[in-house]
Amino acid sequence: MDSVEAELQTLYQTFLKFKENNGNLTNERNQALERARVLALAKTMLAAGAPSTAMTADEESFAVSAKKPLVGEDTIGRLGYLAGVVPTADKARFERALWRASRGNTFTQCEPIKVPVKDPKTGQEIEKSVFVIYFQGATGAMQQKVMKVCTAFGVNMYDWPGSAGEASSELARVQKIVEEKTAVCEGAYDGFMRSAIEDLLKPSAENPDGNSKIEEWRLFCIKEKSIYNILNLCSGDIALRVHIWFPATDEESIKKVLQRLNASQEGQQGAFLGDSAPQAYSKPPTYIRTNEYTEGWQEIINTYGIPKYQEANPALLTIVTFPFIFGMMYGDVGHGTLLLLAGVWLVMNADSLRYSQPALFMARYMVLSLGIFATYAGFMYNDFFSVGLQLFDTRWTKQADGSYTPNFDSKNEGGPGPYPFGMDWAWSGADNELLFQNSMKMKLSVLFGVLQMVVGVLLRWSNAIYEKSMTDFICECLPMMVFMLCFFGWMDVMILYKWVNPIDNPPSIINSLICMAMGQEDKFPFWDGSVELAKTLMKFTVASVPIMLLPKPFILWYQHSKAQKSSGDHIVLEDVESAGAGGHDHGHGEEFEFGEVFIHQIIETIEFVLGTVSHTASYLRIWALSLAHQQLSLVFFQKTLTMGLEMSFPTNGIVIYFMFAAWFGVTLGVLLGMDVLECFLHTLRLHWVEFQSKFYKAEGLQFAPYDIKKLVTPTGDE
Repeated sequence: MDSVEAELQTLYQTFLKFKENNGNLTNERNQALERARVLALAKTMLAAGAPSTAMTADEESFAVSAKKPLVGEDTIGRLGYLAGVVPTADKARFERALWRASRGNTFTQCEPIKVPVKDPKTGQEIEKSVFVIYFQGATGAMQQKVMKVCTAFGVNMYDWPGSAGEASSELARVQKIVEEKTAVCEGAYDGFMRSAIEDLLKPSAENPDGNSKIEEWRLFCIKEKSIYNILNLCSGDIALRVHIWFPATDEESIKKVLQRLNASQEGQQGAFLGDSAPQAYSKPPTYIRTNEYTEGWQEIINTYGIPKYQEANPALLTIVTFPFIFGMMYGDVGHGTLLLLAGVWLVMNADSLRYSQPALFMARYMVLSLGIFATYAGFMYNDFFSVGLQLFDTRWTKQADGSYTPNFDSKNEGGPGPYPFGMDWAWSGADNELLFQNSMKMKLSVLFGVLQMVVGVLLRWSNAIYEKSMTDFICECLPMMVFMLCFFGWMDVMILYKWVNPIDNPPSIINSLICMAMGQEDKFPFWDGSVELAKTLMKFTVASVPIMLLPKPFILWYQHSKAQKSSGDHIVLEDVESAGAGGHDHGHGEEFEFGEVFIHQIIETIEFVLGTVSHTASYLRIWALSLAHQQLSLVFFQKTLTMGLEMSFPTNGIVIYFMFAAWFGVTLGVLLGMDVLECFLHTLRLHWVEFQSKFYKAEGLQFAPYDIKKLVTPTGDE
């Protein structure tokens, strides 16, 4: 560290000296350049004002004398003059100040310098102008006023030549000085910077095959700074002590490493892992082991929030449910295959993307999974770029009148079965295809949505059981499950019953649910006794709401009062219930506020009851996006390839090439670009809001072990 600091200090001093010398050279060049512009202006003005011998003043006409300059060599002796350079931005204010100070008794002429002057301090280019001030009398009070104004504006003053010849000879000498100074400044600056950069970009002499010198310094400083930050967390004078968190499964391996390290110290004091309980209010971090496949999915969950220590981790199920729901939205064999090929390419080129494109490197297996499930759902929908695949023989027979009759047992009475896998290709192009697919996909969306929310409530059970919180389990988990199953679970039962038990005049599920919720008589039962069962389930549904609302605040209040009586009247008690998954942030030394707890429970109950209804409806986005994808694919196919195929020969053979290019371009841009992103974002919302809100608190701290390799590895954010 000392050697690197000394080398950096030497380089810093060298740069400071060079900067000072370069500033002095630049300042001298600027003065020479400004002096040259003053002389050039003087040469022009004095040459134009030279006396003419062609005619005398008496012989001159008024027109000729009016065009002659007021200031010439013949008037120089009778006037005082001052010349210099002023910034162009201050020129107008400078002229007004001169006019007011002299009461209009000065004549000022300015000419801009075409080449900007570089400021040696800031390095910025400044536009300046040459000025000449003429006034009555070479000396006196007027000259003093003009000098004060020039001093106030901080302008650079230069001598004004007495004649055009003097100005011409002096200008030639100053121009040579400008050329010499410019060559020295540019040559010295470029040469020094080039040599310094080449030296910093070369590998160090100690490691000729390693990184450049400046990169080695950067990595070294990062490591040293991180080590000092860790040492600042330690306490003690001679023997340092620090409290750490580590995975319990790694305890033995950590001890073995320390024993091996201590054995190599040859009697010197080493490092030891002691046994000490965590602090009373210390919050353990969350450590979740991941691999290259699960890393991306866990990052999605961590973006929402870190799981609390030992809390149910949604990523375990998200690995499967996320690509599955995405596939339900994006289901198409052709588009899914293209997405799958993109994932395969990312996986095969992972090494080249590891540091150049870290985001794509992490998402490679996610893209692969999305492609697999989208292709699978495409086979289930029997949709290949909006065209049905004839994988098996159809189970429908076309009649003479154009209608179709089923060849399978549509009554489910033990006869031949339907299409063996997915949807029958006979539905492709049918008049009622859209009506059939809408009904099927809508019901599938509700089925899987309710199933995922039930799994979320079950994970809430696991959190309550792990934390041994019987209050949460009895007063929240059980009534939530009853509410979910008795109403929305019953809706799923009716959907499945209608599928497996064909009815000649099937009742409407929506009407049955309305009658169930409003307490009306359902005149179209699914089976004998279904209406009575629905009424019973509705009673359980209604009864579960006050159980979620009322008991828990009173139980917490009773536990708090009992603990206070046993421990003293003035002690501040930690609320053990609030430390669990069902807590309300009243633990860790805070006073118990019954009103606050009760209001929080009211909000949570209303949020669950109303949220469950809205979340069930929210899962219909699966049906909506699947419908939009299928219809867009159909429109693009019909307006491009189908139009080309329907043309007469040989026109169709030529047009089909251009139509294919248009179809493939719009497919890549819309269906493989925007639609993939849209389906991904909607799937993300279903997991973050509809699924995780049932159990996930996301109040944890991520376990971030000290890792030098991660510190020096580029992440793409630099």
